[in-house]
Amino acid sequence: MQVEDDAVLENAVLSREFLLALPKSDLHVHLDGSVRPSTLIELARDYNITLPANTEEGLYQTVFKERYASLADYLKGFQYTCAVMQTEPALERIAYELALDNLDEGVRLLEVRFAPQLHMHHHLGFVPVLKAVDRGLRRAADEFNSRPQIRSGKEPPFVFGLIVCAMRMFKEGFSEYYTNLLRAQQYAPPREVYSLASLELVRAAVCAREQHGLPIVGFDLAGEEAGYPPDDHRAAYDFAHQNFMKKTVHAGEAYGPESIFQAITRLHADRIGHGTFLMDPEMITDPTITDRAGYVRALSQYIADRRVMLEVCLTSNQQTIPALADLSSHSLRKQRDSRLSVSICTDNRTVSRTTVTRELELAVKHLGFTFKDVRAVIMHGFKRSFYPGTYLSKRRYVRQVLDYMQEIEKKFGAAIDGVPTSIAG
Repeated sequence: MQVEDDAVLENAVLSREFLLALPKSDLHVHLDGSVRPSTLIELARDYNITLPANTEEGLYQTVFKERYASLADYLKGFQYTCAVMQTEPALERIAYELALDNLDEGVRLLEVRFAPQLHMHHHLGFVPVLKAVDRGLRRAADEFNSRPQIRSGKEPPFVFGLIVCAMRMFKEGFSEYYTNLLRAQQYAPPREVYSLASLELVRAAVCAREQHGLPIVGFDLAGEEAGYPPDDHRAAYDFAHQNFMKKTVHAGEAYGPESIFQAITRLHADRIGHGTFLMDPEMITDPTITDRAGYVRALSQYIADRRVMLEVCLTSNQQTIPALADLSSHSLRKQRDSRLSVSICTDNRTVSRTTVTRELELAVKHLGFTFKDVRAVIMHGFKRSFYPGTYLSKRRYVRQVLDYMQEIEKKFGAAIDGVPTSIAG
């Protein structure tokens, strides 16, 4: 009888319905990688932009595929999404729909990241870009948070923040802003131009936060790692640090563990985007590191001690890293076993054809995540979020989320302790 009860409990705890019902966060999701395909088609038609296909099925076959040949292939879709994101109405609509899509699957805390400079041109400046995205997210939040169960405090409200992204590198054609900057600085070394762009961005972001009250909660560095070191952006990150802006850095996604160490020590990173190769000694390329296994152990301990959180994105890693064709080899299992602070995120909902719920399902199916694992990574996300409010208000919010989660657990018959240690998958 006990075996049958355990089987019922196991299915109830880790069913899709249960994972959907749980309050979740997404701390690493790119706005331009999460445009609804139907919206992309409609906006492309309105703005006379040619797409590889004019149906959702066609876009999934040609652009937003289940598997990609390379990172370059993965990034092709962004040229089309960014092309339709050059007006305030388009940015507002896309942000609004992104919030709705997240709310539909139980996401209650959303940090949307994007590079404003990709959407800037002579008709659209930095602050209007940010305000348009903020309006879209705020409209969805106001609609959702007006519900009786939210107003009464029975459920946690929907909360969002903006993370502005600097680019490790860029070329002419990335956007009008980047093209003009490169031409104006044509005699400067490229690395100096990259540094200038990121410094201009963070200064504008701090100004927008302070003078316009926009919920800019963090600063990020995205783009290709190999050949584009974080040192190019130290001035920008120093400025963010001095102005009490939280920081995350894409690192360890396509490069070795030392890139993660550089992000933390040189760029003051509070969180790491991806961190996929944190525990892979063979990915170390620095010849001065002779004890590679020892370096990985020490770095993991360093990260654990300081609770630097990893923003893990399973599907996008699998799509861009050939070695992860078998997702069971992903380092998330080791990270969780080492009790590192990790949160499961989507990266790009459309480009990766995923949701937070699906990412949790993958962790359960391929990495043996138990109920306790799922619960832990969800709470890490809320606790290590760049919450757009005071520390005390964040504590109250996290407490509310935890109470609500426990209500969901009771509804689905989940025990806090004694949960089965694995699930068939």
